[in-house]
Amino acid sequence: MRLTVAQALVRFLSAQYSERDGEERRFFAGCFGIFGHGNVAGMGQALLEHGDLLPYFMARNEQAMVHAAAGFARMSDRLSTLACTTSIGPGATNMVTGAALATVNRLPVLLLPGDIFATRAASPVLQELEDSRSLDVSVNDCFKPVSRYWDRVNRAEQLPGALLAAMRVLTDPAETGAVTLALPQDVQAEAFDWPEELFARRVWRVGRAVPEPAALGEAVELLRGAERPLIVAGGGVIYSGAAAELGVLAGRTGVPVAETQAGKGSLPWDHPSSVGAVGATGTTAANALAREADVVVGIGTRYSDFTTASHSLFAHPSVRFVNINVARADAVKLGGVSVVADAREAIRALEEALDGYSVPQAHRDRAQALMADWNAEADRACAPQNGELLTQAEVIAAVNEAAGPRDVVVCAAGSMPGDLHKLWRTRDPKGYHVEYGYSCMGYEIAGGLGVKMAAPDREVFVLVGDGSYLMMAQELTTAAAEGVKLVVVLVQNHGYASIGNLSESVGAQRFGTRHRLRTPTGLDGDPIPVDLAANAASLGADVIRAGTSTELRDALQQARESPRTTVIHIETNPLADTPDSAAWWDVPVAEVSALDSTREARARYERDRRTRRHHL
Repeated sequence: MRLTVAQALVRFLSAQYSERDGEERRFFAGCFGIFGHGNVAGMGQALLEHGDLLPYFMARNEQAMVHAAAGFARMSDRLSTLACTTSIGPGATNMVTGAALATVNRLPVLLLPGDIFATRAASPVLQELEDSRSLDVSVNDCFKPVSRYWDRVNRAEQLPGALLAAMRVLTDPAETGAVTLALPQDVQAEAFDWPEELFARRVWRVGRAVPEPAALGEAVELLRGAERPLIVAGGGVIYSGAAAELGVLAGRTGVPVAETQAGKGSLPWDHPSSVGAVGATGTTAANALAREADVVVGIGTRYSDFTTASHSLFAHPSVRFVNINVARADAVKLGGVSVVADAREAIRALEEALDGYSVPQAHRDRAQALMADWNAEADRACAPQNGELLTQAEVIAAVNEAAGPRDVVVCAAGSMPGDLHKLWRTRDPKGYHVEYGYSCMGYEIAGGLGVKMAAPDREVFVLVGDGSYLMMAQELTTAAAEGVKLVVVLVQNHGYASIGNLSESVGAQRFGTRHRLRTPTGLDGDPIPVDLAANAASLGADVIRAGTSTELRDALQQARESPRTTVIHIETNPLADTPDSAAWWDVPVAEVSALDSTREARARYERDRRTRRHHL
């Protein structure tokens, strides 16, 4: 079959399927794109001619469309995703941040940036980076460290091998992330005689690795000897669809379950064994139990510094770890017993092997008492404070109340992810979508777009602060164009609240964190007179301004009933605190300073970092 390289690529992508547990689905639900001279004659022409095979979605920002693809992939449990095509130059490098986010979060996305001419016939071409050390370097080499697989297709004959290698990585739960295939603009348009087999329907089985018996036996032996065990549920529980199995295991054995950001929703918030969020943004219940735990069972977690409170949280002098993970690199962390397996299969095996085992009743009682105390504290924080401005906790509570059991909350950066991790009460394994592996400002609206595209039957509530909104709001226009409905709650606090709090904690006095007019003494004037609500309306969204708790709840109800994307704008008090997690996060403080605030912060830092320990 004689086709151009770009036409062949589109036909190949349209024929790829994933399969798990006997259920097949298209792996590529479509292709986002922004066209320029580097891809319009290749990928642009191919998507026009073969739009019946691979739907095309026009994005407004290259970084944002990768975020949308990542959101889609996460909501699809990594069994389906979207491709993204751009021109050469800034269109391509705009995707680097999105690639990093996808790879950090282990989410499959396929990036197809245009590239310089393979023939070098007219070098240098527009937007070509000239490197005196080699003529084979382009800006697309920037993708190498943030991609799980990278290739440049310089000849048509190279395409089949590159595509098969890309699919191998994209469909491997242990290896997945961003995959970049750089496409020279002349090669995209070249014709070649392709074998029909390249375009045959191909199903990629996403298998479930079972635990090796000896490793499972060692894990079971540790658990049976534990007095105060704790399960830390990570994103692997969600992706493997193991929430029901985890609930059964925890309910029968009484082992408390704490959740990472990616693992939140592994249990319903009111499950008897749930102790909520763990780590630097965790609940006091989970963190108290983590300090006392003699055995910690991590399931599908990569043990980020927030989860371990910078290695200060698991404080029992002889604590041991059981690490269940599909990726061996994560399973060997903290010197634990390594169980390389799919989360669902490992939990089922543990359930069978632990027949008759239960934690001491005192441990069950303590976990439930700690959680009752935390829930009472959270209720107080979320209750109406009767202040001039609403607190962020009040906003979160109102959105949580408005969301149905299967609805999804989306967030990514600032102070809200930490507050959501503590305070949001999940009822469904897919109801909590906070990107906190890369914590990328600007992800929220684009990610929410991808989530809604993957789950059109769920309401999607996007929580975004003014700082993140200013980074990237353009995909409101894409949502309007595609008829994708979002409920966006835009929290205006005139600055970077999270970094403001952090700045204060390290003695930097909130310097450079507030959106203020410049005066002779610095950026300390009145708030900048911006109108983000008007901006949202100009991008195609319906807008409601809310100022009180009652107005916010009415606006949320109106937004739920609307078929269109609605942005609810509300001002909040950036100085209102939420309940403290009683856990540490390592952010170094200046060792010498003329400022009293910094010297005091350094003294606290020296004290806190002594709690860090090495788990070997």
